Amino acid sequence: MTSATSTTANPYNLVVLDMAGTTVADGGLVEQAFSAAAQRLGVHPESDEHTRQLAYVRATMGESKISVFRHLFGDEETAQRANTAFEEAYGELVDGGRIAPLPGAREAVERLTAEGRTVVLTTGFARTTQDAILAALGWQDLVPLTLCPADAGGRGRPFPDMVLAAFLRTGAVADVRRTVVAGDTSYDMLGGVRSGAGIVAGVLTGAHEQDQLTRHGATHVLGSVAELPDLIARAEADELPDPVARAEA
Repeated sequence: MTSATSTTANPYNLVVLDMAGTTVADGGLVEQAFSAAAQRLGVHPESDEHTRQLAYVRATMGESKISVFRHLFGDEETAQRANTAFEEAYGELVDGGRIAPLPGAREAVERLTAEGRTVVLTTGFARTTQDAILAALGWQDLVPLTLCPADAGGRGRPFPDMVLAAFLRTGAVADVRRTVVAGDTSYDMLGGVRSGAGIVAGVLTGAHEQDQLTRHGATHVLGSVAELPDLIARAEADELPDPVARAEA
């Protein structure tokens, strides 16, 4: 396999990947966990309120979950209780074997790593839930860094904070434009665009369709994350001369 660094003087050596819907298939567990959490707070599953809240959860897939609950329940105490109930419900579903890697996801990460790139996994879930997912998949040592909103100052997507935290903590690239962001939601796309990443790739294995991904800034839309290594290799091969070097000349 050709080294990534041989194709361009300034490769895309930082790859920031979303988890649920992008690298991890969770089979709609977010909605199930939300329904369980809402019921604990007294929202009947067949009520109009539940229908309205669930629609908002679907529309904001990819956003930090505590931000979603702040919007839905208003005061901070109730939002925190809802978030805790959600994380507990989701964790129980994860422990029950209800998640799996998306086809080709682990292989894509391993190829990117073998090419000398640094891969970071991000999520809108809390750290305890992220760790439960990683443990269930056996991915604890798959990448050198995993991030949740709390690891980046508390703001999740669509803010760019997790991407920028990955940039700062890894030192994998000298220019944020040499970062690749991939995700399945419009919030992933917005976070990538706002961070200044050079490639913001949407994947069609999760919550949002191609039109939503493109409207929110996707530079590319892929069938799945399995296609990402080839996309990066093509992008580097097409850059003659390197655009960052040209901009700095």
